[in-house]
Amino acid sequence: MKLIHLFGYCILIVIGLVLTQCQTQSAADTSVSSPLLHMAEQNITAPTATKKPKELTIHGDTRQDPYYWLNERENPEVTDYLTAENQYTDTLMSHAKAFEDKLYNELIGRIKQTDMSVPYKDNGYFYITRYEEGQEYPIHSRKKDNLQAAEEIMLNVNELAKSYDYYSVAGRSVSPDNKMLVYGEDTLSRRIYTLRIKDLVTGTMLPDVIPNTSGNTVWAADNLTFFYTTKDSTLRENKIWKHKVGTPVKQDQLIYEEKDETFGTGIYKTKSKKYLVIASYSTLSQEYQYLDASTPDGAFTMFQSRRRKLEYGIEHYNGSWYVRTNKDALNFRLMKTPENQTTEDHWVEVIPNRADVLLEGVEVFKDYLVLSERKAGLTQLRVMPFHGEDYYIQFDDAAYVASVSINPDFNSGVLRYNYQSMTTPNTTYDYDMKSKDRVMLKQQEVLGGFNSADYRSQRVMAKVRDGVEVPISIVYHKDTKLDGTSPCLLYGYGSYGYSMDPHFSSTNLSLLNRGFVYAIAHIRGGEEMGRQWYEDGKLLKKQNTFNDFIDCGHYLIDHQYSDPKRLFAMGGSAGGLLMGAVLNMAPELWAGVIAAVPFVDVVTTMLDESIPLTTGEFDEWGNPKEKESYDYMMTYSPYDNVEAKNYPPILVTTGLHDSQVQYFEPAKWVAKLRAMKTDKNPLLLKTNMEAGHGGASGRFKAYKETATEYTFLLDLAGKIDPDLKG
Repeated sequence: MKLIHLFGYCILIVIGLVLTQCQTQSAADTSVSSPLLHMAEQNITAPTATKKPKELTIHGDTRQDPYYWLNERENPEVTDYLTAENQYTDTLMSHAKAFEDKLYNELIGRIKQTDMSVPYKDNGYFYITRYEEGQEYPIHSRKKDNLQAAEEIMLNVNELAKSYDYYSVAGRSVSPDNKMLVYGEDTLSRRIYTLRIKDLVTGTMLPDVIPNTSGNTVWAADNLTFFYTTKDSTLRENKIWKHKVGTPVKQDQLIYEEKDETFGTGIYKTKSKKYLVIASYSTLSQEYQYLDASTPDGAFTMFQSRRRKLEYGIEHYNGSWYVRTNKDALNFRLMKTPENQTTEDHWVEVIPNRADVLLEGVEVFKDYLVLSERKAGLTQLRVMPFHGEDYYIQFDDAAYVASVSINPDFNSGVLRYNYQSMTTPNTTYDYDMKSKDRVMLKQQEVLGGFNSADYRSQRVMAKVRDGVEVPISIVYHKDTKLDGTSPCLLYGYGSYGYSMDPHFSSTNLSLLNRGFVYAIAHIRGGEEMGRQWYEDGKLLKKQNTFNDFIDCGHYLIDHQYSDPKRLFAMGGSAGGLLMGAVLNMAPELWAGVIAAVPFVDVVTTMLDESIPLTTGEFDEWGNPKEKESYDYMMTYSPYDNVEAKNYPPILVTTGLHDSQVQYFEPAKWVAKLRAMKTDKNPLLLKTNMEAGHGGASGRFKAYKETATEYTFLLDLAGKIDPDLKG
């Protein structure tokens, strides 16, 4: 998917008094002094992309695309243009360099540099991820039997990353006998991983090296065989292979090939450790095959063959399978079926479909089921003993995020879960499902004087133009006055059924402490309010997503959460499409917009099946080869709807190696905007020449990008510290 997860994108020198020194300014003065706006008016020469004739014709309609050539990644003219845009951005932002540097130090100054994850136990070992002061990357280690045992370092990613501008480890998988580790490494940021094997007993690397994989592997029970997935030229995961340690990779056996280009595939092991499962998946249907993990050379058995619009997921337990499915259930229901009778005609209902509750997930334990259910936009955790009454875990905040954490121990009676809110840092608990006692294991430590009591959060419902009520989650400093004079950043996504939960963000404190209100619009296209919320924001109903976001912006102004002259918007990936659409539809509403890795050339991308991930997304956006879908997509595609009119200040970010939204989409969009817009507002394109969709690797580098984005906003809002103005 083109989501990032989102957006994940926000993945200092410590100034001890930073939070008190930067407390919210009273915004009685509604005039805005922005050096960036003044810089943009100085007639500094902006880059101009060459226009090269290109016609694109389908359904009798011809589009002119003079910037189509920017997709030529290896063309030096492309690199020169992107470099020129970077230099132009640096020039216009140069007056704020001292502030941006301070802001970066402020952001990383909240991070506890020497830190450690909450250890979890699996197959006799406690697994730990920790960081050392000043180091960009994690150290993955383990301890046998108890936490007092000697530490065994499995991977020091700081050492592995030394020779690379970008480095990422994924899919760490330990053999059942605890002696070998398989992991994937990506050195380009294209999410194409090379598998490597480490002998955990001797510490040596095995010669087996497997390129072009998803990075994920799963071991059979024989401690010799593992399965992995490779990608085709569009980066679709399409083949499952079997490798036996110590044998040449060229002898690996192809186990399964997903030939339907609208489907991807992968493989995993059930929590019970009994079965290996091959999954085939598309937007609207899934299919599974299973094999006893003790017989890796056997043949996989079909669970239930694919059928369009039949979605389901499976988990094994004690001679039965639990099935989460949308079969005759818009919001999904839970079914159960015997281990050897898996087709849908054998499924028996355990939890019915409910109109007001979305069943999001199921965690299986020996004596319990734990259901993740979403009601009224919030996730609830429901504990169902196999013998006894079910109940819900109680939470305190009006708006929060609760999620099941790592629970590999099938026999445990303790649930590990995570909890956070917009004012409460991420907190990990162990919850005894019998006694209902909970123990806080760790809360994210925020340095620099953070006190959650200094912040307030609200959840409001905005009635939009068609009468639907859309939730908005809001957070602000307690000293910020909600009188219509404060700057506000409205964030949105609204695609793929991905719910933007009211999470905690330490980076946002730099906005809140300078008087910003931060809001998340839970617009249609996500799944916050149930499956119908998603259905009403995709395909031929996509316009609802854009209308909702615009109307939420008006709500924030009308209800005095925002200064009408200082309402900003931000979104990334498919949320970047949202930004492009609302810029065309309501440019006058925004004082500035940040579009991160934006999917803005919708029609051209969805017509090109050679581009990564296109074929799997027809059920999300539509297939423009069909005229109805083409005509509808043309009404909102940001690139195709750029007009000769005034646009607000815009910052666009991308990565040269982005595997999900190709760099040339935002590059083309900026080139067209620059040629057509009629204002002198700043239009900035920042391309990370080393990274991809998720931005820079390393835990500190990514904050450089955040500092740039927030400097852009704070400058436009007139909130740059007076002593640091250029």
